[in-house]
Amino acid sequence: MGSASTAPPAWSIVPWLTLRRSAEAVEFYKRAFGAVEVYRFQASEESVVARLSIHGAEFWVGDESPEHQNFSPELLGGSSLRIIFTVPDPHAVFNQAIATGAREVYPVCEAHGWLVGRVVDPYGHHWEIGRPVART
Repeated sequence: MGSASTAPPAWSIVPWLTLRRSAEAVEFYKRAFGAVEVYRFQASEESVVARLSIHGAEFWVGDESPEHQNFSPELLGGSSLRIIFTVPDPHAVFNQAIATGAREVYPVCEAHGWLVGRVVDPYGHHWEIGRPVART
């Protein structure tokens, strides 16, 4: 007889944001998006590996290590990752991100069936903050 603990895990894809100053970044994501730490490994005073959750949406943060082919946007001069962050109130989350140090790429507006705006965080990762627009 099986139990819930023996069930296979659900499939998921969870981004790992490689950046510089990971301990500082964790604090930024807490302030900007209300993230909470699920797991934290303190490698040094400035460097952590952390698993964060924003209302159940998880992502990881860790410092770059070019020797392991983990490159930050700062090292690359841009990011190969853009995060789609779906939220109930894009304006509120966008404004909170800006107030805590993100830079506006474009303001929240209606485009392609979404109410969406884009910011770049202080570590070089781009976040599209939005939600689908209800059609009548």
